[in-house]
Amino acid sequence: MPFTAAEIAQHLQGEVVGNAATQLMGFAPADQAKPGDLTFAENETYFAAAEQSAASAIIVGGDFKSAGKALIRVKNPRVAFAKALTLFFPEPKFPAGIHPTATVASDAQVDPTAHVGPHCVVGARSKIGARTALTAGVCVAGDCKIGEDVVLFPNVTIYARTEIGHRVRVHAGTVIGSDGFGYVFDDGAHRKVPQVGNVILGDDVELGANVAIDRGALGPTVIGKGTKIDNLVQIAHNVRIGENCLIISQVGIAGSTKIGSYSILAGQAGLAGHLKLGNKVTVAAQAGVMNDIPDGETWLGSPAQPDREMKRQFVAMRRLPELVKRVNELERKLGRDSVS
Repeated sequence: MPFTAAEIAQHLQGEVVGNAATQLMGFAPADQAKPGDLTFAENETYFAAAEQSAASAIIVGGDFKSAGKALIRVKNPRVAFAKALTLFFPEPKFPAGIHPTATVASDAQVDPTAHVGPHCVVGARSKIGARTALTAGVCVAGDCKIGEDVVLFPNVTIYARTEIGHRVRVHAGTVIGSDGFGYVFDDGAHRKVPQVGNVILGDDVELGANVAIDRGALGPTVIGKGTKIDNLVQIAHNVRIGENCLIISQVGIAGSTKIGSYSILAGQAGLAGHLKLGNKVTVAAQAGVMNDIPDGETWLGSPAQPDREMKRQFVAMRRLPELVKRVNELERKLGRDSVS
């Protein structure tokens, strides 16, 4: 569907500089754009590329000028970029209804506007909210509560008593509510500790593909509203993650650790159990966290330490070969002096 530059500017709360009637059919990066495409530029380098491209219009954030292209000037071009993409690439609409191959318990409550796709299972007493979509092969066990406008992509598994808020997206292969890893050593064997809690996901949470979130041993594992979790993340039982956090790929969080709001855990970071991380904490990639972290701090390394301290150690480690060489030279000189 085509849009004029004026229509897009209105959607982005921006202004048009140039021909507001310019027809735009698609969105593309500058090096792939063709006539009728919209592109964006957040700095001078990007703008130079966009200006030389075949694109018909450019989203910009600064005081750029163009002789031949319509400019859509906005406060933040990267935010505008995200908003504009939804115009040209809208989310698919799922038809209301239950597929003939789906199995839905007689006492489950499925909103008439919800979509239950092929080979899905909805367990006893579970509730599926308005406009929520269970795509192919999704399994929702008993006593679950799933809110409105949720999308569960293929082969997602939701264990019993899980609670999911509104506008949540869960990507393919993710498992929510599996047993926490709890055992006690008894008479020469590992005896399983029953995991009788559940998982609670707040509104606007998004989980990537193949995420595993264990239910609590007692009480819930909680993911706060607005938190985004990347692919291949493991979250153990009774972990509590605050609001609007970013948990990036292959992070592992051990049991009962608490993470404040607006925190970032970078790729492959690992957190030990029973820790407390404050608000607005950043943990760098591949860090191994063994201690509590106060609000607002950045930690890195393994074992992780505050960034300034760890950076000094990194600098010192780079100098080690030189220092070893100097020490060896000093030892040789001392050895010769002592002989003489």
